[in-house]
Amino acid sequence: MPICQNCYEQWNWKQTVKKMFTLATGIQCPYCEKTQFLTTRSRKRSSITVFIAPLVMLLGILINLSPVTTLMLLAASFFAAIAVYPFLIELTDEEEPLW
Repeated sequence: MPICQNCYEQWNWKQTVKKMFTLATGIQCPYCEKTQFLTTRSRKRSSITVFIAPLVMLLGILINLSPVTTLMLLAASFFAAIAVYPFLIELTDEEEPLW
């Protein structure tokens, strides 16, 4: 779980999931209200979850799964990605370049 680099409070799973649905580059700490940013390493690790859906669809085509089974696998992979995402997050108090 992420830890605020300003107040050193550890966020819980629910707070992290709630904050992940924002489009802003900075995330406000629920405890001290200071802006936190994802580390470069964290952004790279969490971007891997984006490739799960295309892999499930490709698997459905290659193995010749029914469309209903493929949709159920997509839904399961979506919920699995949301469940795992908070554990991939690391925070920093300054914005880092992606490279």
